[in-house]
This record gives sequence, C-alpha cells and structure tokens, in this order.
Amino acid sequence: MPTFDIVSQVDLQEVRNAVDQAMRELVNRYDFKGTATSVELNADGIVLESSTEDRLKAAVDVLREKIIRRKVSLKSLAGGDPVEIGGGRFRSLFTLNQGIDPDSAREISKHIRGLGMKVQAQVNGDIVRVTAKKRDDLQTVIADVKTLDHKLPLQYVNFRD
Repeated sequence: MPTFDIVSQVDLQEVRNAVDQAMRELVNRYDFKGTATSVELNADGIVLESSTEDRLKAAVDVLREKIIRRKVSLKSLAGGDPVEIGGGRFRSLFTLNQGIDPDSAREISKHIRGLGMKVQAQVNGDIVRVTAKKRDDLQTVIADVKTLDHKLPLQYVNFRD
C-alpha cells in the first residue's frame, strides 16, 4: 500500500550557512560599524546581539533575508523578541521549530480524515504517516494539506508505492 510521511524538519546546514552569511554582511556593512552586532548559532538557537534596539532590528532583517535566500521557511523560526541585557545592549533569541507537536499532528490527521477519502492518517511521534490504496489519493491529500495555512513548515517525505 502506498504511504508517505508528513514531517517538519529544518536543514541545519542551510541555517548555519545563512547565519554565516548574515554575520559576514554585518561585519562589512557601514551602518553596523562600531555597534558590536553579532549573530551566532548555538544549541539554544540563533542569538543576535547589538548595542541598540534599532541595529538589532536591522540585524534581524538581514538574518531573515539570508534565511529566505537559503530556502528555509521563516515559519521554522520562533521567538526573536528584543530583550535588554544590560549595559545598553539588546539580545534576541530565535529558536528553531523542528518536529510536529502532538496537537498539530492530531489536527493534521483530523483534517485528512475529514476529506472523505479512503486514506488513513496515523501519528507516530513527530510524524504523520498517511496510507491509501491508490497513489492518486495520496497526491490529492498532499495537494490539500499544502493549502492549509499551518504554523509549521511541512515537508512530504518517504513516498513509497
């Protein structure tokens, strides 16, 4: 029976490349000279620091531009509120959304079952596996789920006949 999986993954290498490109641009741009603005990727997520809140917002715009160019969805970034950390400096922390949380997985599964087609959707951890007897039904499900405006970036992988 044909199946496929609905997942939410982020290509960490592309995110790392986007952060490196953003840092290179921040070092070279004239409007960031002397502001000690930095961007780094660590275990918590992406951390941006700057001496003023305006420069921090401009650095966030540069980071978002680089992430979009690397074809990583902005839906995979969460947080990013500027916080004063003392000494007149500001910090912003972006976390990366990976995996489908159980509530979203149930919502996607319920939506698929509500289509009225002969498909089965089951939640396995942070993936949703969709099974049907015909490949055409699975392709219809993929097209319909793509039209959903979901809070996570969804990928459709592991398509098997």
